[in-house]
Amino acid sequence: MIDKGPVLLDIADGIARLRLNRPDAANGMSAELLSALCDAIMVCHGHPALRVLLLSGEGTNFCAGGDVRTFASKGEKLPDYIRQATAYLQNAVTGLLRLEAPVITSVQGFAAGGGGFGLVCASDIVIAAESAKFLAGATRVAMAPDAGVSVTLSRLVGLRRAMSILLTNPVISAPEALDLGIVTKVVPDAELADASLAMACELAAGAPKALAATKRLVWAGTGTSIEQCLSEEARTVSELSGMADAREGLAAVIERRKPVFTGR
Repeated sequence: MIDKGPVLLDIADGIARLRLNRPDAANGMSAELLSALCDAIMVCHGHPALRVLLLSGEGTNFCAGGDVRTFASKGEKLPDYIRQATAYLQNAVTGLLRLEAPVITSVQGFAAGGGGFGLVCASDIVIAAESAKFLAGATRVAMAPDAGVSVTLSRLVGLRRAMSILLTNPVISAPEALDLGIVTKVVPDAELADASLAMACELAAGAPKALAATKRLVWAGTGTSIEQCLSEEARTVSELSGMADAREGLAAVIERRKPVFTGR
């Protein structure tokens, strides 16, 4: 077991079990968590016997996205903090995409924002509990998608549906996510852990080089590299985070009210 505080990693029998570990904060993505996540993914890259990575979140939610309370506390320093956090998030997404072993993500509760929804979209296989919910959420707080979502989502669901999801931020149920192609499989809540581990064991028993090559070819064959889009995403998100609308959006989430955006 590798305990990095906000992230837990256990590697055995070719399976890496990587868990987001801020359950009291719905596994909200702080810079600390993202830094630990990057470190854990790099450990997986350096493990010669790794066959599959199983990503999950402790507690009732997989990941509710960025840690809005931390974001809001930064005030005018938010752009600097966002640049740091986004850099870690980019490295995490790139690390998952470039990992030779297939990545399975197990989702309960909410998968929202760049942290939750973004990691889902960057995974190879996604298994969701029946009660799981998915939310893009960025434009709701006057920001733009990150974690590659501006590219990955359209490849999963098509341009028109992706545009609608990213602009209007509907809460997507697990069955709807299955129909859209966002998730691979939906199982009863009580069966999520067993179903996810069973899939991991099935892939771990496969031919690792063949699985790695297949993963690489499928992602590479979808067109423009997602990684090429990450820097522009990061620049855009950082720019937007310095605006009054972003601070208003974060405050509205914390205060549980409808935001009033002014375009500034």
